[in-house]
Amino acid sequence: MDSSTAASTADVVNGGISFWYADDGLPAIREPLAGDTTADVAIVGGGYTGLWTAYYLKRAAPFLRITVLERKFCGYGASGRNGGWLYNGVAGRDRYAALHGRDAAVRLQRAMNDTVDEVIRVAAAEGIDADVHKGGVLEVARTPAQFARLRTFHETELAFGEQDRELYGARETAERIRVADAVGATWTPHGARVHPVKLVKGLAAAVERLGVTIHESTPVTEIRPRHAVTPYGTVRAPYILRCTEGFTAGLKGERRTWLPMNSSMIATEPLTDAQWDSLGWAGRQTLGDLAHAYMYAQRTADGRIALGGRGVPYRFGSRTDTDGTTPRATVEELRRVLTGFFPSLTGARIAYAWSGVLGVPRDWCATVDLDRSTGLGWAGGYVGSGVATSNLAARTLTDLVRHDSGQAGRTELTALPWAGHRVRRWEPEPLRWLGVRGLYGAYRVADARETRTSSAGSSRLARVADRVAGRH
Repeated sequence: MDSSTAASTADVVNGGISFWYADDGLPAIREPLAGDTTADVAIVGGGYTGLWTAYYLKRAAPFLRITVLERKFCGYGASGRNGGWLYNGVAGRDRYAALHGRDAAVRLQRAMNDTVDEVIRVAAAEGIDADVHKGGVLEVARTPAQFARLRTFHETELAFGEQDRELYGARETAERIRVADAVGATWTPHGARVHPVKLVKGLAAAVERLGVTIHESTPVTEIRPRHAVTPYGTVRAPYILRCTEGFTAGLKGERRTWLPMNSSMIATEPLTDAQWDSLGWAGRQTLGDLAHAYMYAQRTADGRIALGGRGVPYRFGSRTDTDGTTPRATVEELRRVLTGFFPSLTGARIAYAWSGVLGVPRDWCATVDLDRSTGLGWAGGYVGSGVATSNLAARTLTDLVRHDSGQAGRTELTALPWAGHRVRRWEPEPLRWLGVRGLYGAYRVADARETRTSSAGSSRLARVADRVAGRH
């Protein structure tokens, strides 16, 4: 790293979990588990998935004794570090179409479309002010190859029933946001900006008001049928639900279940009105692109740009970070993405940087399941689209538990194609580390090649990487 790079990152608040916590404050920690106890349902993980599951279960069956066990505090993981994209993307839809038919995948997609409004509805009903702005999702193309992929993506979404999606050319894109070199974009109304921490804090408070018990600073070291084991005691319950997403690899026997993919973010200082006018981002849509190593961004309620990308995508041995500290090289890489999109922000200060992990199954398919013979259930593997997907997964898991316990019959959600889906485990090390590092290295090379050429075809290197990864 040269001296100019070191100087440019010296004043960045790096880590501290995330900008969202710097903005809204760290929570007071709830009491840890005080010894062996029992419950009707024990939920491992106090992020979106665990809290939404507790919320819907308790609303449906107020008599249930529900205990949530969280190793740090609610929202410590991806739920407090993500980009705040509440949108209708769902991991694995094309694979589900191949396995179960297009109609099944269309039902899943429609359920995801509705989920965006469901989260907004519950937030309003529970008095959770999460800086929600439903401006939709705008995804831009900046090269001929990206535009070709964008058109294919747009047509695919229409084929899966999203008839309210719109496709824009360069001029129409510029009328909505002034991204350098943008040649087109696609927009869906099924998306909103949220403040992740305000949402997770509000949700935790809502489930406590319903009578759910939350124990924080309580790491679960092992899950087995009807037992959640911690250093402070064991919770025994007919149902043990694993809702640990990117931290799943830390549980005994789960090292190769889901890969903890690392994602990093930066947030600028608040921009001036003149800077915002130059960008033309008045609609406050969440913003993404069609690069292989894609980016995601939002315009925050306090006037910053929060932008993310993969950075260092994976740590050997499925290790996860502690407080979100991000390598300086990654901060600079994300800065270059920001100024590549918006050259007028070249002098804008990067105020915050942080990282976190998301859960990636070997076939890149989000899943929900409940083993009726053991009472073990799980939901996750969202591959980066968990803000909304966690809500639908939690409602699906709720219905599976209620059906198994005789409280309800089968529902539309339990018939979705991700319910009961199983996937093979990730390869052992060092193959896992070599594969992921090589995969994202190939994507970056592919993006660079596409930027240098006028060809509308996607890089062959990226297509090979997709097949090796199991994404297609």
